[in-house]
Amino acid sequence: MAEKVIKTEEEWQKQLTPEQYRVARQAGTEPAFSGKYWNNHDPGTFVCACCGEPLFSSDTKFDSGTGWPSFSQPLDRNAVAEHTDRSYGMARTEVRCARCDAHLGHVFPDGPRPTGMRYCMNSAALDLKAEPTGKK
Repeated sequence: MAEKVIKTEEEWQKQLTPEQYRVARQAGTEPAFSGKYWNNHDPGTFVCACCGEPLFSSDTKFDSGTGWPSFSQPLDRNAVAEHTDRSYGMARTEVRCARCDAHLGHVFPDGPRPTGMRYCMNSAALDLKAEPTGKK
């Protein structure tokens, strides 16, 4: 992982769209089936929309039926940080970018084999860096 990215809220607001800021910097959630990546099947690497840190491979993306892009594992366990989220009267495991602390989504233990995990992410917190033509 690259060096930590620390910016003021004003700097984040200038860099991000209002939806990206609401989701990634204020721990928001986009509505199910509304994000640009929930039904995207293009090959590539999903990076943090805030800092560009590589987070997930399209190879681990699967259709969870939830309406959010879901992955069975991150590219590198050190690329994401997990925290207990007790909002909305429940305990969930929140996933953040380890480099810039952007809220990405939540992880649940109901994913496919071999990991059994479902990293349920917000499209607004991700950017897809497509694989060059001719690969795969």
